[in-house]
Amino acid sequence: MLTRRLFLTTLALLPALPAMAHHGWRWTDDGDFELSGIITAARLGNPHGVLTIDADGEIWTAEVGQPWRNANAGLTDAMMAVGNEIIIRGHRSADPDQLVVKAERVIVDGKLYDLYPNRS
Repeated sequence: MLTRRLFLTTLALLPALPAMAHHGWRWTDDGDFELSGIITAARLGNPHGVLTIDADGEIWTAEVGQPWRNANAGLTDAMMAVGNEIIIRGHRSADPDQLVVKAERVIVDGKLYDLYPNRS
């Protein structure tokens, strides 16, 4: 009975594995990357904000910080509103077929917001 319960519990967790593996930095490329474009959609909140950015016709997804991290950097939700121009500096997906970038720094209206000040 315990073996069956353990199997069912493990089976129930399987759909969550890809989402859990996405958090952190292991899915990103080691090189620095910069993306600039126009925000076309924004979902801000926990576990982190997600922006859709039109960069010269390519549609990218950008992970920004958690609400507390954005606030600590001085970045507000209004700055990440649809239609605003934005520059993301960070690391892109290690899979070149995925147009996804994780932000370390964000530039809005020429001002730099450092989400991860301790990362080089």
